[in-house]
Amino acid sequence: MAQAALHAQRRNKAAKIARQKYLYLMLLPAVVLVFIFSYVPLAGWIIAFIQFRPGFDLLPAQWTGLREFANFFTQGNDYVYLLRNTLAMNIGALITNLLSAFLFALLLNEIRNRYFGKLVQTVTFFPFFVSWVIIYSFSSALFASSAGAVNETLVGWGLIEEGVNFMGDPKYAWLFMIGLGAWKYLGYNSVIFISSIASIPAEYYEAAEIDGAGRFRKVWHITVPGMVPTLIVLLILNSGWILNSNFEQFYLFTNTTNWEKMEVLDIYIYKYGLQLLNYPYATAVGILKTFISLALIVGVNALSKKATGKAIF
Repeated sequence: MAQAALHAQRRNKAAKIARQKYLYLMLLPAVVLVFIFSYVPLAGWIIAFIQFRPGFDLLPAQWTGLREFANFFTQGNDYVYLLRNTLAMNIGALITNLLSAFLFALLLNEIRNRYFGKLVQTVTFFPFFVSWVIIYSFSSALFASSAGAVNETLVGWGLIEEGVNFMGDPKYAWLFMIGLGAWKYLGYNSVIFISSIASIPAEYYEAAEIDGAGRFRKVWHITVPGMVPTLIVLLILNSGWILNSNFEQFYLFTNTTNWEKMEVLDIYIYKYGLQLLNYPYATAVGILKTFISLALIVGVNALSKKATGKAIF
């Protein structure tokens, strides 16, 4: 009986795959691209373990082992401010982006005029498609210390005596980057939460209304709990990107006055790999970042599973 059930289960699985064969074929190009551009380059990790020199064969190179990995922690204190900057801005951005999108989707869902709600959603989604180069140009026009529109307005109104250097003063660097990221990704992230709201059965609201629940109680007891699972999944997925920063964003906004608070791991790897041409060291730092990110997502997933019972694996 057990073998017959096992064979039946296998036949059902094979039949299901046969029915969905076109879906698998549609996924095939994406799988091939991910394999080519994400997994094949992993062979280059060997550079971190050898005395690599461009233009020479890899195999005869001298084996250095874990020397470059140790150099990251023993030569100076680069890792201290790098991890400080990366974690501070990325964790701040993660919390700000998710919570702002969560609240925005909640408020947007309460707009009774459907066309106005769609207009607001479209306007907030637009910045997601604007490149960081354009955002940098707008930021310079608005927040430049001498000729920025914001500073000129504040000085003209007598609120401040001289312009504030938002883009150069290190004490504003973290908040400025987190704020720009929240503005850019608000519309995109809110779409995910709006989708989770749409999946809540309408019967829940009807039953609550029959029981005399008001608008606020329906939001608090039905909408918010229905959005929390999506929030947890996004938190788990994004935890693996805490050490990964948007290279274009930080490359554009980093300058000689704020670099101490702006240099993150991705900029550091770029500097040593493509500017100083220290390929083994840059590769070693990249490998460290990858394994720490993997550990983070596994740890957050385990913590979420233990605390809330919800996890992605």
